[in-house]
Amino acid sequence: MKALVLSGGAGTRLRPITHTSAKQLVPVANKPVLFYGLEAIADAGITEVGIIVGDTADEIREAVGDGSRFGIEVTYIPQEAPLGLAHAVLIAQDFLGDDDFVMYLGDNFIVGGITGLVEEFRTERPDAQILLTKVPNPTSFGVAELGADGRVVGLEEKPKQPKSDLALVGVYLFTPAIHEAVRSIEPSWRGELEITHAIQWLIDQKRDVRSTTISGYWKDTGNVTDMLEVNRSVLETLEPHHAGTVDEASEIIGRVRIEEGARVSGSRIVGPAVIGAGTVVNDAYIGPFTSVSEGCRIEDSEIEYSIVLRGASVTGVRRVEASLIGRDVEVTPAPRNPKAHRLVLGDHSKVQISS
Repeated sequence: MKALVLSGGAGTRLRPITHTSAKQLVPVANKPVLFYGLEAIADAGITEVGIIVGDTADEIREAVGDGSRFGIEVTYIPQEAPLGLAHAVLIAQDFLGDDDFVMYLGDNFIVGGITGLVEEFRTERPDAQILLTKVPNPTSFGVAELGADGRVVGLEEKPKQPKSDLALVGVYLFTPAIHEAVRSIEPSWRGELEITHAIQWLIDQKRDVRSTTISGYWKDTGNVTDMLEVNRSVLETLEPHHAGTVDEASEIIGRVRIEEGARVSGSRIVGPAVIGAGTVVNDAYIGPFTSVSEGCRIEDSEIEYSIVLRGASVTGVRRVEASLIGRDVEVTPAPRNPKAHRLVLGDHSKVQISS
């Protein structure tokens, strides 16, 4: 069995972060989201992995390499444009051959991995198996309609009037039957080859399409709110570890991981929180559910429930919360006089100011 991991896409909902970085590499608890998926695939005993890449291919290649660090062998498959999930299957056919495979969206996060799901599929071998979960906003997802016997009878991509609240989770399992399906469908109104249409084609052809409804934790990390929520969830499982230096004037409370080379002085850190390698925390408060990446500086400031990326600095700021701060960003207080806000913001930024 092989795996097909989708790591293309523009990541528009995470702009401006994704103007300069792949959305799959935005870190959760200081580890890229994509890595959690690759680890789950390896844990399921799958070693041959194809990664669909787009405009951020070089960055993905640099981060993942040949896959040996995860115990897998990676083949990179370029996609000229984000033309749909079914298009990704279409262009990966040479890699996939006649093997069964799991398709995993690289920006999705599933607690507990996929080992049980893969084992079930290997035993039963339906033509397709999808994961479903109940969501409060089904119009934002692919939605499944189940019959009285629990089998999948219909799928619809981002419907205006959903027939259920069961959304497709970003993990799919297929036999080679899916290849005929993706060749038999036409692009949707979005100009994409939709995987929901391909699965619907299998249903219409009376093929065996099954579903598993999961009650565990799942998130599509495509926006800042969900990214912060996933970060919170992962930090809940954090094991405390202090490899950096902490002076006597500092207080460390709860589950806090301080990486090698980090220096904490005159500060209070309340976990769960992680402080990256080489980061300096001085005269600061870092509250729960905060991930500070490597090489950062947090000084004379307060921050909690936030993600701070590599090389960023937050100095002299009274309070920062529920924020995603990009690489090499500088956050500083505005000058007292004259009273004005001075902003340098990338495209699609969002700013909230208390005047």
